[in-house]
Amino acid sequence: MAVDTARVEKLRKQQINGQSMKRLVEAGLIWLRTNQQTVNALNVFPVPDGDTGTNMVLTMQSAWNEVKDLGHRSISDMAGAVSQGALLGARGNSGVILSQLWRGFARGVHGKETLDGPTVVKAFAEARDTAYKGVVRPVEGTILTVAKEVALATEAALKSTEDPIQILEVAVKAADAAVQKTPELLPVLKQAGVVDSGGKGLFFILEGMLRHVYGESLETPIMSVQSISAMNLQDAMEQVEEGQDYEVVVDFLPSIDFNLQKFYGRLEEMGTSIQVGEGEGMYRMHIHVPLDKRYEPIDYIMGIGTITKVAMENLLAQMDDIQKSKASRIQFTSVEPGQIAVVTVSPGAGLSRIFASLGVAAVVEGGQTMNPSTQDILNSFENLPTDKIIILPNNKNIVMAANQAKEVTVKKVMVVPSRTVPQGLSALLSLDPNGELQAVAEKMTKALENVRTGEITTATRSVEIDGVKVESGQVIGLLDGKLVASAGSVEEGCLAFLEKANAAERELITLFYGQDITHAEANRIADTIRKKYAGQEVEVQEGGQPHYQFIIAVE
Repeated sequence: MAVDTARVEKLRKQQINGQSMKRLVEAGLIWLRTNQQTVNALNVFPVPDGDTGTNMVLTMQSAWNEVKDLGHRSISDMAGAVSQGALLGARGNSGVILSQLWRGFARGVHGKETLDGPTVVKAFAEARDTAYKGVVRPVEGTILTVAKEVALATEAALKSTEDPIQILEVAVKAADAAVQKTPELLPVLKQAGVVDSGGKGLFFILEGMLRHVYGESLETPIMSVQSISAMNLQDAMEQVEEGQDYEVVVDFLPSIDFNLQKFYGRLEEMGTSIQVGEGEGMYRMHIHVPLDKRYEPIDYIMGIGTITKVAMENLLAQMDDIQKSKASRIQFTSVEPGQIAVVTVSPGAGLSRIFASLGVAAVVEGGQTMNPSTQDILNSFENLPTDKIIILPNNKNIVMAANQAKEVTVKKVMVVPSRTVPQGLSALLSLDPNGELQAVAEKMTKALENVRTGEITTATRSVEIDGVKVESGQVIGLLDGKLVASAGSVEEGCLAFLEKANAAERELITLFYGQDITHAEANRIADTIRKKYAGQEVEVQEGGQPHYQFIIAVE
């Protein structure tokens, strides 16, 4: 980093109060958002659902929204507000752990007006301890390890300095080193050839704070181009900013002297939500721009390469369609006071209808790439006319947020830890709305063991994990979250998964087809499965989930 020495010395002489902390939080958010896609791309499995960066950004955004208009001078009051905002906005496991880090940090500075060296060291230690306590089975080689190494390094630094800026420098170096070591601590990271995404996100937050101190730019990302197949343009729709009226996507073949850094810089002058993907020499550019600039990216790229494809969408119209779709509400089961109400997370409209038919009282939209926040889950049941609630997360990355929602409500809430949609559906078959809450929750939890889950999707990169070799663009099959098969077509992927799942020994195979598969194609593949598994019942249901051609239940 190029350090503005005069700026640093000026800041060093100032007290770090609540307003100073607010600026540091904003800087951490901006730098994390700038490098969001880099974090998203650090996915262990080659599936199109890298969302750690998105989850951490949205968690930090919630924290920032909580404090941006506050005038607190006390570091204690400001940290408490940051913690509250992060708590309610936490999304995914990484976001929940991040919120716990902020909770611990707030404990460490409680009662303090300003932040000195010893206090920030204490706050890093409290952040580590709180985050570790918040995870039932802590795993090393994750964001937790990075938080631990930061705490240890800053504690050691206190022997030679009490300058909070120098301690922040130590924290950033320790976080960077800890991230690089994560593959040695977590073998699956080493197999996949990536570092831990949550740890990398925490590094970017801390580095963003330090860049603010140094006077460095927070808008130019560390260059890391993802593969085209890994580009998650659906997430970009969640971040449509005011004044960004059009979405422009351009595929192009760059000229020989193509400069990626310069390319990013020029795009930043035009719009937001910039993504760049690369595959086999071709690049794909995605950007949101105002109405009057909708042709600028196209004109610019024409001057630096050969355009092969252009797509342009009116974002306002798209958002309007999304809202209209949401407006066509599903009829849920009515709940009487004293009864048990079940709220469930669903990744697709078809699955939501199925959940409603099985008796849920509310659905939270979410799943892979769109993990709901603690506040989203809380909102789903706070106004229901009963104090007995069961939550079905239906995704391993949502269980922690569900448990966090349980802790911030006065209602009696049980979380049945369903990690997949088929598990959630299986659990619902054991629902007794008039039963005793804990007994019903235990019975539903037991029902999770009755089903095996398959997920069929397209690989976003080439990798070999657990002996399964995958090429980018191949169809892959996951069995209960583990990569078990790669294939040349969706049909072959389904058959390979079913063999690994020992489907011949089960009774029922249910295919939930996603938004990118037609009903006719789903039926054709189901007929093929029926021929091979003549002794099993095979059903086809519309799921409507993104990214995954099929979610399969084997019972």
